[in-house]
Amino acid sequence: MKPHSGTLIIDISGGQKAEAYEGVYQCTARNKHGTAVSNNIVIRQSRSPLWSKEKIDPFIVQEGASLVLPCRPPAGLPPPIIFWMDMSFQRIPQSRRVSQALNGDLYFSNVILDDSRNDYICYARFPHTQTIQQKQPITVRVINMDAINETMAAFLNDTDFFSDGPSEERRPMFLVPSETGSTKMVLRGQVLELECIAEGLPTPEISWSKVSGEFPSKRTTFHNFHKTLRITDVSEADAGEYRCTAKNRLASVHHIIGVTVKAAPYWITAPRNLVLAPSETGVLTCRAGGNPKPTITWSMNGIPIENSPKDPSRKVEDDTIIFTDVRTGSSAVYQCNASNEYGYLLSNAFVNVLAEPPRVLTPSDKVYQVIMNKPALLDCASFGSPIPRITWFKDTRSSVLEGDSYVFHQNGTLEIHVAQTTNSGKYTCVATNSLGISENHVYLEVKEPTRILRQPEYWVVQRNRDVVFECKVKHDPSLTPTMIWLKDNGELPDDERFVVDSDSLTIIDVTENDEGTYTCIMNTTLDQDSASASLTVVEQPDAPTDLELTDQRDRSVQLTWIPGDEHNSPIKKFLIQYEDALHQPGIWHNLTEVPGIKTTAHLKLSPYVQYTFRVLALNNVGYSQPSYPSRSYKTKAAAPDENPSEVEAMGTHHDNLVISWKPLTGLQSNGPGLQYKVMWKQMDVENQWASVTVANVSKFVVSGTPTFVPYEVKVQALNDYGSGPEPKVVVGYSGEDFPLAAPNNVQVFVQNSTLAEIHWMPVPPNSVRGRLKGYRVYYMKQRDQHKHNGHHTEQQVLNFSANKTHGKLPGLHPYSSYKLNVRVFNNRGEGPPSPTLQFETPEGAMASRQVDIATQGWFIGLMCAIALLILVLLIVCFIKRNKGGKYPVKEKEDAHADPESQPMKDDDVTFGEYSDSEDHKPLKGSRTPSNGTVKRDESDDSLVDYGEGGDGQFNEDGSFIGQYSGKKERDTAEGHESSEAPSPVNAMNSFV
Repeated sequence: MKPHSGTLIIDISGGQKAEAYEGVYQCTARNKHGTAVSNNIVIRQSRSPLWSKEKIDPFIVQEGASLVLPCRPPAGLPPPIIFWMDMSFQRIPQSRRVSQALNGDLYFSNVILDDSRNDYICYARFPHTQTIQQKQPITVRVINMDAINETMAAFLNDTDFFSDGPSEERRPMFLVPSETGSTKMVLRGQVLELECIAEGLPTPEISWSKVSGEFPSKRTTFHNFHKTLRITDVSEADAGEYRCTAKNRLASVHHIIGVTVKAAPYWITAPRNLVLAPSETGVLTCRAGGNPKPTITWSMNGIPIENSPKDPSRKVEDDTIIFTDVRTGSSAVYQCNASNEYGYLLSNAFVNVLAEPPRVLTPSDKVYQVIMNKPALLDCASFGSPIPRITWFKDTRSSVLEGDSYVFHQNGTLEIHVAQTTNSGKYTCVATNSLGISENHVYLEVKEPTRILRQPEYWVVQRNRDVVFECKVKHDPSLTPTMIWLKDNGELPDDERFVVDSDSLTIIDVTENDEGTYTCIMNTTLDQDSASASLTVVEQPDAPTDLELTDQRDRSVQLTWIPGDEHNSPIKKFLIQYEDALHQPGIWHNLTEVPGIKTTAHLKLSPYVQYTFRVLALNNVGYSQPSYPSRSYKTKAAAPDENPSEVEAMGTHHDNLVISWKPLTGLQSNGPGLQYKVMWKQMDVENQWASVTVANVSKFVVSGTPTFVPYEVKVQALNDYGSGPEPKVVVGYSGEDFPLAAPNNVQVFVQNSTLAEIHWMPVPPNSVRGRLKGYRVYYMKQRDQHKHNGHHTEQQVLNFSANKTHGKLPGLHPYSSYKLNVRVFNNRGEGPPSPTLQFETPEGAMASRQVDIATQGWFIGLMCAIALLILVLLIVCFIKRNKGGKYPVKEKEDAHADPESQPMKDDDVTFGEYSDSEDHKPLKGSRTPSNGTVKRDESDDSLVDYGEGGDGQFNEDGSFIGQYSGKKERDTAEGHESSEAPSPVNAMNSFV
């Protein structure tokens, strides 16, 4: 005797006496929460064995043939439960090929060699007695043609007796049912089970259909690998013909099962108690269905009605008894019996003949409370004989309640479909019959519904944050509300972090355990409302784990990892970093990123690097901690894959060439012994490259070069394993020297009193000895002609671009003497000056440098503000005048007029205007346009003709950077001009 997976197995195959194990057994199951004890199980020796103890002969069957192992225990009530097991108490595996029929037999559609065994055992468990019986083990031996040939060859001189080919395929053929056609009878309300088992090779598939109709979908199931059709709660509509089809690749066959449904009697209308008043009429009805149709018999007070005393007020018509003009004393108990061959029904009905005035049974002054827009039911239970007639009134008995808004039930209840506040009040029900009248008062109160106005919101928060679920509610003020919070439809955790207020739930320092659905429920005595929201706690993902390197090659490796917990926020991507322990130990570099759905990356590597990898995961919250580093992987050294970048060549002195480049990093070196081969040759002069190999530097100086000549240079990387690719050629120039020649044929053409134009011839290119940057004009005023004395001013300088051979000298003083020279300059400096040239300007009110105030931004803003203020004052004045008030300020303005508000005359202010006329006479005074610009004359001057500069000042080296505008000089002869500043009012008039 030994337990097996919760099952107690008693093995008496070793010859033990079964009597020793007879008795009552109980199964006890315990854990830390408690103990459970099963019902009593009785084990007793069968004095008359269910099965014969005789040994069953083995079943020897050819491979591929069908086989049936019988079980068929004696019948019992209820019938036993059959199951097949082996000696190890393991169930025999079942499939489409091997299955157990409803009668307990084990069917093989075709056998295979693996079906050979000697322990097919059929067990029968009888639920009523809690006993299990087993049949003797059955041996099955499956043989194939090779085995038969070997056996027969010993007797037939090694001659094949049977074919050694594989088992032949067979068309399907039904094993169950075995007959051509079959029928099945089932009772209404019971379970219908139809079974089809077929043999064949390959194993046939079973399908079902109903010949005339469809299966009831909610009551139909298929079992035993589609071999059994089960329909529960059978009705008459389930009768008909059912087709089962067996099919394999050779053919298909079908079998028709005719199903008939019989029914024990069932009630259609059972007789009900009857209360009649004297002289009233009543009916008792007893109707039952069934197949075959039930027979109805009546009894009165337990005696068949045909044997009861005659009563002229009673008439029996099959399933109905009619009472007419009943009399007091006719009360009795009547029984109805409906029966057929499958069962019977029996029901009693009491017929009571009495005379009673009405009585209302509902308590008086009862108060009904109901929520608005819900139905209201007002009871008026009554008793009386004859049955009272119920009438309802509201508030007063002036009018009877009627209409579509009300429903009057047979039991006297008044129903209001949709209750409104106007339905509140006093209701009176009146019960009336021929013997009297009775009334009762009830009250109806219609309340406002409970509604959640602000529902809790869905939250996605990081761990250790606070969360507030709001639940604001509106309810009827006369009802007492109760707020309840639930978590996942259960109580809130007993935790002080959960704070419940009148209309909110606060969770402090949320953790992952706080995730779930939170529901607020507002209860009153009449109704409730609820709303739910979920809480999701997110945080950075956990670090990836189990980094593994596979497919290791010279320039690549496969990296795989296992993602960490996402913490409710999907991983968006993985960042792969590496450390180069050979060149930059302790420093992690970003290598690549892969999408969050991947856990593998194919990494491209560089030679001569000792790699260690780690992975970080990123979700919407942020990056995880780095994973533990992978194992180290060192790539083989190789020749450089690239050359230095940013190669440049330029001279710093007139006889050198500096070649510079951006060195390769340790990762780019590809191997030890990194060096640079620097190569150069003079362009279009030398054919052979000069070269030098250097290390640990980023430039090399070539000395003894000609001045400013082009060189071709290139820089190639190399290490102990070879050279890099062929480098690109870069062109540069050796150093520059000062120019040798000065511009010649310099000429000056005076345009007017303030402007002159200068021309020169360009210098020969070979004399520049560098990159020509431009021409520089030095000029200086020597004296004013009308003052008759020397008045030297500071020398001024104008720069002109290299492609220029002429330019303009603006801002000259009228009637003055100037001297100038021109020089060429390159990056090294200036060349010698040209011969000094002198010129004089003719007489001419200098171009004015005065700026028109009306074009200044601050002035425009100020004027806009003043205009807006005046507009507001005018509006206020207009409103005051319309109201009849007197505006004293206006009177003062009329008495003391502001002189500045008068119109400005044309000759109030005079500005000088630039003129290019040949007579250089002063122009008539005119007002400057409001935009502050001066109209150009007919000259074809353009800004590109003037020197480079900006605001009328000078650089430290004397270069003129000013705007084309002369510096105003005041003269005693100009004293007649007004020095008064422009009036803001006049400027405002011009602006408006």
